[in-house]
Amino acid sequence: MSIEIIDSHMVEKFIENSEAFEKIIGERFTLLDANKDGVLSRDELQNDTNDSSYEDVALQPKEEIINLYDVLFEKFDVGKKGTLDRKEFGSLMKEVMLAKAHGFGDTPVSIILQEDSLLKKVF
Repeated sequence: MSIEIIDSHMVEKFIENSEAFEKIIGERFTLLDANKDGVLSRDELQNDTNDSSYEDVALQPKEEIINLYDVLFEKFDVGKKGTLDRKEFGSLMKEVMLAKAHGFGDTPVSIILQEDSLLKKVF
């Protein structure tokens, strides 16, 4: 774990650097694709416990978590096939990271990050 100072501009700049962002998203996708079929199932996506930003989700009632994933798959599973391909996963992660950036705002904030957190890749 480390403590970092971060603001919205740092995250946005990282996302705009499409080569670096795509590399990191590709690595995370490969890590999550447990059965190596080239798509992420709901179970594989829910197993993403490596990112400390998901700790809040783990504290939610099971019904709320199910509803959250229903919404995510409704929005990002373009083909409605019940899985996310690499491009769909990238779109999801981009939106998640931009939401985090907007939450940080322009004022720098201190944040505790695990070494394998996606936000840690910003640095």
